[in-house]
Amino acid sequence: MTATFLRQSHLPLWRCGHVLLAAVAVLIAVPVVAYGQEGGLDPASLVEPLADSWPTYSGDYSGRRYSRLAEVTTGNVQQLSLAWTRRLDTGMPPLEGANAPDFIGGVGSGEFSIGSTNIKGSILQVGDLLYVTAPDHVWAIDVRDGGERWHYFWKTRGGPHIGNRGAALWHDSLIFETVDNYLVSLDARTGEERWNTEIASFEEQYFSTMAPIVVGDHLLVGTGNDLDAPGFLQSFDPATGELQWKFYTVPMTEDAPGIDTWPSLDAARHGGGQVWVPGSYDPETNYYIFGTGNPTPGYTGVARRGDNLFTCTLIAVDVDTGEMAWYFQTSPHDTHDWDSAQTPILIDGVIDGVPRKLVSTAARNGYFFTVDRVTGEHIVTTRYGATSNWASHIRESGSPNPHPAKEATVPGSLVSPVEGGVANWQPPAFNPDTGLFYTQENNGFNLLYLTDTDPRGSMGLGGKDRITVGSGGNALSAIDYRTGETRWRHAWPIGGGGGAGVLTTAGGLVFTGDGSGNFVAFDAAEGDLLWHTRIGNISNAPQTYLIDGRQHVLVAAGQQLFAFVKY
Repeated sequence: MTATFLRQSHLPLWRCGHVLLAAVAVLIAVPVVAYGQEGGLDPASLVEPLADSWPTYSGDYSGRRYSRLAEVTTGNVQQLSLAWTRRLDTGMPPLEGANAPDFIGGVGSGEFSIGSTNIKGSILQVGDLLYVTAPDHVWAIDVRDGGERWHYFWKTRGGPHIGNRGAALWHDSLIFETVDNYLVSLDARTGEERWNTEIASFEEQYFSTMAPIVVGDHLLVGTGNDLDAPGFLQSFDPATGELQWKFYTVPMTEDAPGIDTWPSLDAARHGGGQVWVPGSYDPETNYYIFGTGNPTPGYTGVARRGDNLFTCTLIAVDVDTGEMAWYFQTSPHDTHDWDSAQTPILIDGVIDGVPRKLVSTAARNGYFFTVDRVTGEHIVTTRYGATSNWASHIRESGSPNPHPAKEATVPGSLVSPVEGGVANWQPPAFNPDTGLFYTQENNGFNLLYLTDTDPRGSMGLGGKDRITVGSGGNALSAIDYRTGETRWRHAWPIGGGGGAGVLTTAGGLVFTGDGSGNFVAFDAAEGDLLWHTRIGNISNAPQTYLIDGRQHVLVAAGQQLFAFVKY
């Protein structure tokens, strides 16, 4: 794969927002170093295993969402109580007056009105501040009571406001993507804008939701598109916003690798493969490993016969050059919109008695994969989706082979999983103490009808109709990375599951949401349900950090933040 290389360069806990909670005990705060002093967050610190803070999307570069904090354990998790809660207005704010944001940017007219959206991203925590994002919004709030420090609002040109996955910290800069395709850098201490730069064409219907990832002096960003445009990963200079390199995920020239898996260059150049979700970074190889989205047209694959590389693929690129090191395709010739854009997890493990550097992913198509993260060599492929029926067999390469009868047909095809997949964007987790990979598992069936028989196919996600005809039951699953075997599985109540990401800790716990309004904690080794509290459906992945010597657990439900601490 050819990369276009442009430039390289190496207050107290009892407060609920502004409402006092009399039932929560008073804690004596001890001084901590506030974020924002000279130098801010050193990017080099992100290579350290996750512990006291949460400074990047997955906590650290590994994607594991595993914290070494162990104050809250299987033995005392039932003592978790609410420390504070805060509701954020994620809709259209007044642009003037007392309730207006502290800072307003953007290139829109201010007339595009946005409705309230859920908090779906990672909430960064460094020092005494939390950084929260929603489409067009960024807040800095006090880590002890949820009080607002500053609020920034971006006047958008429009676009699908489906979510924002979070921001990135680089020294004393906070950097995030806007739906209408701008990368914006703020002063993390004050919220003032430093620079912005356009990262994709709004006219070509790109829209941006991904959390940027900082690796040294590279800022890695992806964007999305549901029409017929090529996907790409870009690297920007975090100090200036200047483009460093651009890596296309589909062939863009006649001599590009993968062109033989498309019927023509034109099909490839309109072939999708968007970069929706952050990947993981391996400092030993300097590889950034990420998953790509579906090919386009999404459902009518007749005009793009072939495997359609490098869509629905795990890709490793060199961070300094943007050159591809290896790839592994998880869904050849996808015809169901099953993006493989889940955050992969780096694992230092043992296979057949030999230490290996690995990366694992639980894909939207219902299959679990482990490959060598240095070479891309396939190690494990297993089906973890209980009802997934779209593949005829597993190829010698380890990729599932799509069954033609499971594509959309005029009389209808019974196919599983449903369009949303067995997993979606919600991040999984991995606990090195148990050796288990934790993921939501959503099972169901569609009747998939072909509504456009034109041999040219349909644009974007058109040309089909679908009816959900049954559920296979949803669950939280714990998978052995070495074999792909499900070691334990907690079935959710009917109608529950699916909407929350996962956190695991050295205290032997797994936190997530059950899809029925409960925030829950499990024994990471055995799968026993140990604790729950009813706060509404969890809309992001839980996080944990240490404040004043005490472990906190933070989660969002819709527009509401909830911080818990052990009493």
